[in-house]
Amino acid sequence: MEYEPVIGLEVHIEMLTESKMFCACPVVDFTVAAPNTAVCPVCAGMPGTLPVINAKVVEFALRVALALECEIAPVSIFARKNYFYPDLPKGYQISQYEQPLASNGRITLQTSRGERVIRIRRVHLEEDTGKLTHVESSIIPVNGNGADTQVHPNEQGRPYSLVDLNRAGVALLEIVTEPDFRTAEEVRAYAEALRMLVRYLGVNSGDLEKGVMRIEPNISIRPVGRDELGTKVEIKNLNSFRSLERGVSYEIRRHGEILRAGGQVMQETVGWDEGKQATYSQRSKEDAHDYRYFPEPDLPPLVVDPAWVAQIRQSLPELPQAKIKRFQRQYGLSEAESTQLVTEKSLGEYYEKVVEAGSVPARTVFAWLTGEMLSLLNAAGNGSESATIQPKELAMLLKMIADGQINQNTGKTVLTEMFATGKAAAGIVAAKGLAQVSDAGLIAGLVAETLAENAREVESYRAGKTTVVNFLFGQVMKKAQGKANPQVVRAELERRLDTQ
Repeated sequence: MEYEPVIGLEVHIEMLTESKMFCACPVVDFTVAAPNTAVCPVCAGMPGTLPVINAKVVEFALRVALALECEIAPVSIFARKNYFYPDLPKGYQISQYEQPLASNGRITLQTSRGERVIRIRRVHLEEDTGKLTHVESSIIPVNGNGADTQVHPNEQGRPYSLVDLNRAGVALLEIVTEPDFRTAEEVRAYAEALRMLVRYLGVNSGDLEKGVMRIEPNISIRPVGRDELGTKVEIKNLNSFRSLERGVSYEIRRHGEILRAGGQVMQETVGWDEGKQATYSQRSKEDAHDYRYFPEPDLPPLVVDPAWVAQIRQSLPELPQAKIKRFQRQYGLSEAESTQLVTEKSLGEYYEKVVEAGSVPARTVFAWLTGEMLSLLNAAGNGSESATIQPKELAMLLKMIADGQINQNTGKTVLTEMFATGKAAAGIVAAKGLAQVSDAGLIAGLVAETLAENAREVESYRAGKTTVVNFLFGQVMKKAQGKANPQVVRAELERRLDTQ
């Protein structure tokens, strides 16, 4: 029997707000900060404390919901999601259930199957939990970099866990799709598109490795042609796009093998083991009734003013998919080239500034920016937002190449010098005497010398071994210290070889 996968996604994104969702505690990088240093009675769940919603959290959530073309609920309700776990200090999590902030959205993806529209079921707010550190020995790092250690005796001599509440109460936005995915490739494309979107909106860094964006696929398979869904399994611990794609592919295969062998898939939550390239069972998967949701009595309904929503909608930047299409129209780039520029917001902005600053073709700018410039940035371990070369200076360098003042190879040398020193291209060329030599008489003399010194290669060329011209070309350029105009050199070289 042939089966098809049916996949839905839940994505939690941590909001880039300065303070937590319901208190004034700062949001810190919990991978670096000392444990339990950004905690107050509210996020520690002390009796008698009351939560107060952070308005910036709601604004950020609305930005995402509007960008996903969702319907915004004028009134939404917070709910208590009840479960007991050591990293949940109150014994419940404040979330939204029956009346979420937004619903019925969509996002369009480009995949190998063509354009795919993924439906967004709901977008809702909730608070994050604390973080557990499972200790196997009695010596643990005190801070995130592991420089200092502290002994914690365990009387029973058994492994135990430590709780860090720095993350507890940090604002999360959960985005839930309909089960519209059919392949692991589509799942990855969605995750990459969503990360690009939240980074453009300035609400999340999109760093999967740090856990500020957590992607949890729900996977089932069913016989092709059937409408009813199979038993679903949720995957956790997916901290990269590669792990996401591999984990989904693995579960699809595993489900198929179980059903073809006459077995039954268990509803459960599994974790992804990157080392073993396999999933492992964590716990049986809960249903909504297991959490005993009920309205949060300490928070009033969240009422959103339509005028505020309209104001936020007006403030949205040009979104990634729209920018990709504009780059194709305006600059004549392919979809893949446009996507490469748009994926990093700062790179796309830098590209447009270079194009606007000079008269060099847009495609030439693309080639240099995604080739030589990115190579220098990557080698330095920097992103495009850290570029030390101003867009107008790169435009000037490319104009000098286009005008024949320097050649391509010299241009690369100058770019490296610009990157290292911050100096302008014209100053570097003048100071180092790198201006291109296009004098026909001088180049003719260099070519004549080269041919006289390489008589054997000249004979080989005239005997039919035409590739030797590349060697001779290199010898001429060497004599010219790389400054001769390559087009003039090659033309003179071929003219002499073919006529003498």
